Amino acid sequence: MCGRYTITEEIEVLQGRFEFENAHIDFKPRYNVAPGQNALVVVKSDSRYLYMMSWGFVPFWAKDESIGYKLINARGETLSEKPIFKRLFEEKRCLVLADGFFEWKQLGKGKVKVPMRFVLKDRRPFAFAGLWDIWQDPQGKEQQTFTIITTGANEIVRPIHDRMPVILKREDEEEWLDPENKKIDRLSSLLKPFPSELMDVYAVSTIVNSTKNDRPECIREFGGQPIIF
Repeated sequence: MCGRYTITEEIEVLQGRFEFENAHIDFKPRYNVAPGQNALVVVKSDSRYLYMMSWGFVPFWAKDESIGYKLINARGETLSEKPIFKRLFEEKRCLVLADGFFEWKQLGKGKVKVPMRFVLKDRRPFAFAGLWDIWQDPQGKEQQTFTIITTGANEIVRPIHDRMPVILKREDEEEWLDPENKKIDRLSSLLKPFPSELMDVYAVSTIVNSTKNDRPECIREFGGQPIIF
């Protein structure tokens, strides 16, 4: 799964990497993005556009937005089977911008859990595969929400968790975004574990445990050394 992540680059760097048209969004680097918070998402119509959307998918039929906390992730293996996601898989795919994500490693049989940050070896931004939609509350106010797609863990994530977010290869991002692309079998083939040899992992401070903490210390290496399994 994916329950917390980071996107720490400035908006100008992200625009150069993901080639979206608009960069006039009030955004500051995020070191601890949590469910229910707004985060950067790229969608495509005639061109690529950047939006701030709420993390946690809220179906159009929902009476309130609280269901979004249960739908922060969607299993890639069953997207075309689940009625709640099938239409979105065909019509409303997106890139969720990130540069790292967190999981917690349990030490021994005790209750101590060490937060770990997973990144690419080159420390560059990347995109999670996501789905999005528009929800309207009872007062008629519209809200854009998204979910992050997950898959089975690769070799570097598996010692900590059996699931991981789908990180798209850069060369696959355009195919995933293309609204004219209805090739479900081909799109499903993109939802696979990212190569573990291209990733790193290291321990961070437990300050990341609190969603109230969103500062550079959240991604600082704890003890200065990566964790090696």
